[in-house]
Amino acid sequence: MANKDSITNTVKIAFLVCLACSIVVSVSAVSLRPLQKQNEVVEVKKNILAAAGLLESGDTSAKAIVEQFQQIDTMLVNLNTGKFSNEIEDLELYDQFKAAKDPSQSVALTKDQDIASIGRMENLSKVYAVMDGDDIKTLILPVRGYALWSTLYGFIALESDLNTVVGLGFYAHAETPGLGGEIDNPKWKAQWIGKKVFDDAGEIQAGVKKGTVNPAIAYEVDHLVDGLAGATLTSNGVTNLVNYWLGDLAFGPFLKNLKAGEA
Repeated sequence: MANKDSITNTVKIAFLVCLACSIVVSVSAVSLRPLQKQNEVVEVKKNILAAAGLLESGDTSAKAIVEQFQQIDTMLVNLNTGKFSNEIEDLELYDQFKAAKDPSQSVALTKDQDIASIGRMENLSKVYAVMDGDDIKTLILPVRGYALWSTLYGFIALESDLNTVVGLGFYAHAETPGLGGEIDNPKWKAQWIGKKVFDDAGEIQAGVKKGTVNPAIAYEVDHLVDGLAGATLTSNGVTNLVNYWLGDLAFGPFLKNLKAGEA
């Protein structure tokens, strides 16, 4: 009679248990992936609404967010020409982050160009807008850039003058809670509202100061927000990504074309 407590039987039972657990985990991962993807899409929409100052308090269910997002128009911009594009029909299916990794759909950035440390920039980017008839009331631009531990993914929203900040926020990052993670602090994000991105000469001035904004210095009041205590590299990362994405290599030409009515 075989010994049920033998090493062979123990190994067999352990193997079967591990196999069963692996199957359960794999099936769960596959079955839940569509739901996870849907939640990711809703989270992005939620952050677009928040950057534009349109996120309603109260019901934050997926259904409510999707309904609120009907206020937003999604468009496509060719970053090489600085003009709107109709190269992609279904924008819901376009993933510009995947495109940024594809040499046929993106451009490699030199070290001098890549102040946001993104490596490559996609040729086509989604942009979002709140319209007032045929005019853009609020323009929401996707931004990203590396900070201390991670790439920050977020949105910056501008008023119709394409200069005054409506809001700035990030929906994905892995910065240190209590330090760089304070980019999620509502009080810090609120400082961006009303800041001017460009000076009178059209040069980008918006950014994060090392220290506290001096209320007696007009330049700082107009363009800067307080630095994050103990998180200099994260603060620098935010400044760099704002300067990159609103600069001449990214959305800068598009913004100029919009102002001139040539986008």
